[in-house]
Amino acid sequence: MSEQPPAVELVGITKTFPGVVANDDIHLTVRRGEIHAVVGENGAGKSTLMKICYGMLRPDRGTIRIDGREVHFRSPKDAIAEGIGMVHQHFMLASNLTVLENVVLGSEPARGGWIAFDEARRRIRELSETYGMPLDPDRRVEDLTVGERQRVEIIKVLFRGARTLILDEPTAVLVPQEVEELFRNLRDLSARGVTIVFISHKLDEVLEIADTITVIRSGRTVATVKPDEVDAHRLAVLMVGAELPTPETREATVTEHVSLAVRGLGVRVEERWALEDVSFQIRRGEIVGVAGVEGNGQRELVEALIGLRRPDAGTIELEGVDVTAWSTRRRREAGLGYIPEDRHVWGLLLPSPLWENAMLGHQTEPPFARGAFVDRAGAHARTEEIIRDYHVMTPGPDTPALALSGGNQQKFIVGREMAASPKVLIAAQPTRGIDVGAQAAVWEHIRTARAAGLALLLISADLEELIGLSDTLHVIYRGRFVARLDPSRVTPEELGSYMTGAREAAA
Repeated sequence: MSEQPPAVELVGITKTFPGVVANDDIHLTVRRGEIHAVVGENGAGKSTLMKICYGMLRPDRGTIRIDGREVHFRSPKDAIAEGIGMVHQHFMLASNLTVLENVVLGSEPARGGWIAFDEARRRIRELSETYGMPLDPDRRVEDLTVGERQRVEIIKVLFRGARTLILDEPTAVLVPQEVEELFRNLRDLSARGVTIVFISHKLDEVLEIADTITVIRSGRTVATVKPDEVDAHRLAVLMVGAELPTPETREATVTEHVSLAVRGLGVRVEERWALEDVSFQIRRGEIVGVAGVEGNGQRELVEALIGLRRPDAGTIELEGVDVTAWSTRRRREAGLGYIPEDRHVWGLLLPSPLWENAMLGHQTEPPFARGAFVDRAGAHARTEEIIRDYHVMTPGPDTPALALSGGNQQKFIVGREMAASPKVLIAAQPTRGIDVGAQAAVWEHIRTARAAGLALLLISADLEELIGLSDTLHVIYRGRFVARLDPSRVTPEELGSYMTGAREAAA
């Protein structure tokens, strides 16, 4: 009896863009029914490779085989027809629609010219029960938890007949309990013959869930190993040539000077309090962390602090001055820095060159402005400084932001805000989607700025990051601060229980 051919086989895949070789003769073999992790630092070529596998890009050279047959994908539609589905890091769901409507969108089963909703509802329930992912087809997506939304994405690709799932950073926004639930679901899928390609920067999770691990560095395959052959340190060395970093910040740098004071802050959204009676302060040299499942008021808090949303209650003081009614521009000029959670929506002008992106939020100040005019030379010099100090992989300041990988875009935004020497920095998910090497660099810049007196509000889905970097840690749940915890004592599991409401508020 002959051996079953691989579910996916990529042979000699090469893909170039102007000035960049993204994939250079990459080989990847994924066996049917296994969980195969692909790891590598930002810019290593993982995303490009997965886009080729899903039909979003076409390789310059190389061969793609599915179940032993050579295929040529012109679009994701061709990949879906071959049983490949992809769950993106940023969910592709319409919040105002139901689970059923989201799942069938674009592949509506029809009967006599009408959408067969009853048939689709039955199929969704059948898939949910088969793979242990309970979902109510008639619930609106906006009412689901982050973990439940991820289940919708997985059911959506299974509904379309996927036998191979590509999961891009699937645990990025999950708390530990939700990660455990996801891993149970993935093991059930694998046991039933579904093949999973798992893209992640979290090496401990990769070692826990993967059957096989392929490491990509600088666009080439450098190793394919079994989890019992390596540890996190060895994987980090294979990926970036450096030891796995930790975010530990235990030396005291907190002063008595209050840089940001928030009192009784409240925000109403459609007649309900999305943020209610939130009070805290951040002193010079202090990092205040905020932990919470996404959708519990973090976005409204950030928007109120930065001036994108006018609060309905409470006050905000920056360096002792009431700025509650100030514009975003005025707050920025007064020393308020901002790293947004969504780099594409709020952080960058994607078609514009990096030197123009370096100006965003700082365009009225040197080195970007000379009187009423833009100082192009100053903007280029600052951009080159950011590229150098934050190890942004790019040909230069004139490169459009959209040409950078997601991780390099994130490093550029962090560099832009840090280079402005803010008095207070609002950092929402500052290391989301970047590799361990880049993450270590961002942590080091945060530690250095903290020691120099920066007051920082850190909102993150990475619990290790929150616990390691924060001096004070708050938990936000349903728009309220429900617990204030000591980062040196709390565990990720305890923090997760507060975040999901499973544990009563701490004093």
